[in-house]
Amino acid sequence: MGVEPKTILVVGADAGMRSTWMRVLQQNGFTVETAADGCQALARMSAGGALSLILAVAEKGRAAGRELLESVGRMRAPVPVIVVSACGSVAEAVETIQNGAHDYLVMPVSPERLMAAARAAMTAVEASAGGTRAPEHRVGQKAFITHDPQLLEVLEMARQVARSTATVLIQGESGTGKELLAAYIHRHGLYPEAPYVAVNCAALPETLAESELFGHEKGAFTGAVMRKIGKFELAKKGTLVLDEVGEMALPLQAKLLRVLQEREIDRVGGGMPVPVEARVVAISNRDLARSVTAGTFREDLFFRLHVVPLVIPPLRERPGDIRLLADHFLARFGSQVGKVVSRFSEQALRLLNQHPWKGNVRELANRIERAVLLADGDTIHPRHLGLEAASESRSAATPTMLFRCGTTVWEMERQLIMGTLSEVDHNRTRAAELLGISIRTLRNKLREYQANTAAPAAARSA
Repeated sequence: MGVEPKTILVVGADAGMRSTWMRVLQQNGFTVETAADGCQALARMSAGGALSLILAVAEKGRAAGRELLESVGRMRAPVPVIVVSACGSVAEAVETIQNGAHDYLVMPVSPERLMAAARAAMTAVEASAGGTRAPEHRVGQKAFITHDPQLLEVLEMARQVARSTATVLIQGESGTGKELLAAYIHRHGLYPEAPYVAVNCAALPETLAESELFGHEKGAFTGAVMRKIGKFELAKKGTLVLDEVGEMALPLQAKLLRVLQEREIDRVGGGMPVPVEARVVAISNRDLARSVTAGTFREDLFFRLHVVPLVIPPLRERPGDIRLLADHFLARFGSQVGKVVSRFSEQALRLLNQHPWKGNVRELANRIERAVLLADGDTIHPRHLGLEAASESRSAATPTMLFRCGTTVWEMERQLIMGTLSEVDHNRTRAAELLGISIRTLRNKLREYQANTAAPAAARSA
């Protein structure tokens, strides 16, 4: 018994365009129905009958398909929607995706691009029983895609606590999706329309960190020519994300603790406390409990942040998700570049499953994007992934540290740090993780080495 063709609903006022798209879709094996406008489309959906995709042209002068997207979102089994606009803009694209569209295209759209986008949309939301697809936990255009019980439990807990004001601490390795989980919590929180403000604590200069977080009054210090509103106030009732919170200097940690306890801030140079309502989500790629033991993170602040701890497991601990994510990225990047790349060879799948994925989901996404760009057909082969070469290169390049008797501890430390940086292509975050030190300490060490290198050179030129 044959498989019933999937049905696509084409919505648009231009009869010629509807006819053209219908012909393209039918030639690729789909059943196609059409509607002249949103009202007809809603009537078709109300009539029942399975739809696999809605392809809708945005009506001129109106938010791209907003009414249609809202109606689709209320359906028991929502259908993916691709919105096509005649005169697209970045603002409209962002709004359309936020309203629930799976993809946003700008005319003219080639048949190849249309089919790639259609297949990507249907592939991404497929969740048939016993199949290889996983349901999505969406945050705008991005999503968590997983069958892993441990990660599903983390997502369920995140959704349960999202509608509270409790502080959340998200921990996990680089590339696992900690920032996405923070956005997921905000999206399902009490005030999803309120601001979502993210701060990278490692990038905050120590001299300006307090002003950035809490704001300052005019004249508070040299250069403060006007009042500045800090991140806590900018977040209002929304979410303030403190990324890499473990890199925050100890004096600032004490002030953050007070804010979390009292729910009020003191602007630099201000005379009166200012109440704040923002919900705080802290993120760290380091084990903060170890940082407490090492004395680089306050124990009382750790317990204050640790109200709801969420730990994202690394990709190597959920091997069943590798194929799911690979298929998802294959569909996404194929759609973006307008290429129909639909499968992996058995050898490529074997490589994907054997690779350690130290860079987690981010590394996997980068590899699949590379493979799609290099693919010369509909199949991804090992040569497109470049994993064998990368593995051999790492093995050949891994240095063995040998120190002669009499080498100073300072010089051994310098060689170890510089060698580790070289090994990870000068990724300071990754180097700090491997070395077991903070990024701030790593920066200080590098400045020290630079100063010691510059001093003899200056002496020689004198």
